[in-house]
Amino acid sequence: MPELPEVEYGRKVAHGVAVGRTVARVWVADDDIVIHGCTPAELREALAGAVVVGTGRHGKHLWLELDRRPWPMFHFGMTGAFRTPSDEAIQLETGPSVASGAWPPRFAKIHLWFDDGAQLVMTNSRRLGRIRLRGDPSREAPVSKLGFDPLRTLPRPEQFRKLLARRGRAKLKGLLLDQSFAAGVGNWIADEVLYQAGLDPRRTVGSLDDAELTRLRSRLRGVIKTAVRLDARKERFPKSWLFAHRWGRQEGARTARGEAIEFLTVAGRTTAWVPAAQS
Repeated sequence: MPELPEVEYGRKVAHGVAVGRTVARVWVADDDIVIHGCTPAELREALAGAVVVGTGRHGKHLWLELDRRPWPMFHFGMTGAFRTPSDEAIQLETGPSVASGAWPPRFAKIHLWFDDGAQLVMTNSRRLGRIRLRGDPSREAPVSKLGFDPLRTLPRPEQFRKLLARRGRAKLKGLLLDQSFAAGVGNWIADEVLYQAGLDPRRTVGSLDDAELTRLRSRLRGVIKTAVRLDARKERFPKSWLFAHRWGRQEGARTARGEAIEFLTVAGRTTAWVPAAQS
């Protein structure tokens, strides 16, 4: 599933293609699951002729800022991505491939043409994504119900400790996956943060000492910033990361340092961890 770094890359793609340009033409799929809370006609009316003046993102939600309201808001869900005719597409889809080279791509849900000839498409093969209209996305649901964005609004250390103090009984893996705590963190990021911080995913928040709290915050910031800097290109991630060795629940899997990787279920999610390095 696309997590914060992939969605931030999608925002960058949209920003480069759309900002400063007028939407000349709009096509919207007749899909009452992905097109959520509005009709295709309402989306077309909101976008056609509008000038894109900016882009925004919080957690896994992103939006286009127009010279009028409402604004279109996007959530990629499990299988979504933004595509352009010339992009080097990240294969975010866990369903059927959209990277066939055909244009427009398969599973398109909205297709925008701009006045300079540029185009932007959102694909969504499994229909778990959403496209909405909002008057002010950053202040309305679902964003208004989310926690801090680890890239944009990571709390200062003292505030971070106060936030965690309210969740003392929560397990660390569950805390990181809780979107009301940290928006945009998904399964692989949570596992990576806990591996790099040396923390057992089953531990409770209340069991952490000050040094461990500091490590948790530091590695949350570090993993997110590194993945964003690398445009969420998995092949560019450091080979020392757990990420490179965690997939497939392979028997005998080991980290780059030779540590055994084990798999268990925490907070209802498959969790990769390294007992020799996490306590």
